[in-house]
Amino acid sequence: MSRHIESEKIIINCQAEKVFSFLGNFDNFSSLMPEQVANWQSTGDSCSFEVKGLATLGLRITEKTPCTYISMKGEGKIPFGFTLDSYIQEKETQQCQVQLMIEADMNPFIAMMAEKPLHNFIDMILPRLKQEMEK
Repeated sequence: MSRHIESEKIIINCQAEKVFSFLGNFDNFSSLMPEQVANWQSTGDSCSFEVKGLATLGLRITEKTPCTYISMKGEGKIPFGFTLDSYIQEKETQQCQVQLMIEADMNPFIAMMAEKPLHNFIDMILPRLKQEMEK
């Protein structure tokens, strides 16, 4: 059963191109990760990390549309398939809107345990992204 989890839309005071470049390279992500993430490893288009007390996860960038969209697919020994999509929309010359969405294929039992932590994860990343981009 597919679950759709989406973040709030936030406004970041910088160009969409800068946000796209940042999110399109996993080497930039370590500053966005919460404290529960350990053993971060990345190349430009893939990463792996451990969520303390849970599992080792990975992500790989599978699709990019310049300055507007990045799709990442979950990899590794995870109990469900998922994608993490970034939507970037230019608002003004030095301003863009960003939203993250997760599409996860999980059974109802796994959804009860995983849905809230996944929502918390994307809600935690966005303010950190805003802070990083507006430095």
